[in-house]
Amino acid sequence: MYVPESHPRGRGAPPRTLTRVNASDRTPADLLRSALAADPARPLVTFYDDTTGERVELSVATFANWVAKTANLLQDDLGATPGDRLALLLPAHWQSAVWLLACSSVGVVADVQGDPAAADLVVSGPDTLPAAQACTGERVALALRPLGGRFPQPPAGFADYAVEVPSQGDRFTPYAPVDPDAPALVVAGREMTAAQVVEQARTDASELDLGPGSRLLSGLAYDTWQGLSSGLFAPLASGGSVVLCRHLDRLPQEDLDKRIESERVTHTAR
Repeated sequence: MYVPESHPRGRGAPPRTLTRVNASDRTPADLLRSALAADPARPLVTFYDDTTGERVELSVATFANWVAKTANLLQDDLGATPGDRLALLLPAHWQSAVWLLACSSVGVVADVQGDPAAADLVVSGPDTLPAAQACTGERVALALRPLGGRFPQPPAGFADYAVEVPSQGDRFTPYAPVDPDAPALVVAGREMTAAQVVEQARTDASELDLGPGSRLLSGLAYDTWQGLSSGLFAPLASGGSVVLCRHLDRLPQEDLDKRIESERVTHTAR
């Protein structure tokens, strides 16, 4: 259930007016480029896994570097072209966020939890490998281990993301311009163009009262628009950042309160 909560600046404070620093951007990749130009050193994604104790913090620059490498892998090694459909079988995770922006950079349609048999490519976590084998195109597997670690034993029929991505280039240029009005994302049966993703993310950010410097803690899964928006797109569109938590329901309330304080969280969605 989507229940956004604010930690206001003061009782009775007026709603924040969303700073439209990215008003001309029409794709999620555009939003990332603008964020990189504005302040590359600020945090963008802070990830927690409350089963393993993992914590990863990525600045805008570090996140953008991962996106560039992944987009190069997608375009050059996997042969993806604009309009191709990629079944993204990943949980809420910092590497999932990277793949969403890499798809946007190339113009590939990210079909979140989509049917691998109907996709041109599939990207799978360790728990969905049997289902991912239904894809007849290129297959990529992510171990989702701490520090982006690789599989101890590479899964048969899949490229190991952690093995393939480090050697990719740190800058990305698409072979063809990405059309903002072309399909870009499918989630929970809803298809959205790149421009619609950006506009809806801006609307959500405004409704959540997000702005530059906001820190949104999200425990929502990446299988609905609300989860994707809170866990990536709305903070990115507003100049804020996300504290993305996997398995947040396993964290005692006392520890959650400490996290909210230590991470300077201003808003929550869980």
